[in-house]
Amino acid sequence: MTGPVGVVLVSHSAAMAAGLRELLRELGSDAVPVVLAAGTEDGRLGTSYDLIVRAVAAADTGSGVVVLPDLGSSVLTAVTALADHPRPGAVLVDAPFVEGAVAAVVTASTGAALAEVVAAAEEARGYRKF
Repeated sequence: MTGPVGVVLVSHSAAMAAGLRELLRELGSDAVPVVLAAGTEDGRLGTSYDLIVRAVAAADTGSGVVVLPDLGSSVLTAVTALADHPRPGAVLVDAPFVEGAVAAVVTASTGAALAEVVAAAEEARGYRKF
């Protein structure tokens, strides 16, 4: 049996990613696994290849995983980690970090398939605030 599509937040800041996960848990009613790969393993700002690899494995319930990086080197680190440790259904998504994560989690919480969750995250790029 598989669960909902998982989401991995790849961020330079553990605190920022934790705050976003708090919001996402409210929106996704805790049904969607949201796993952090944020900061370095020793608590500094930065990104960690190993944290990304572990987070993707932890978020995978069998329905796929959306990997959302915040910016710059988190993208490069995620690309490298996913290339070195390919996992069927793990997709690196080019979407705004906050809006893309919200769209992905809300869509995943409905039981949507991976392609729909990816599309929702990517479409968040066009959301207007006013």
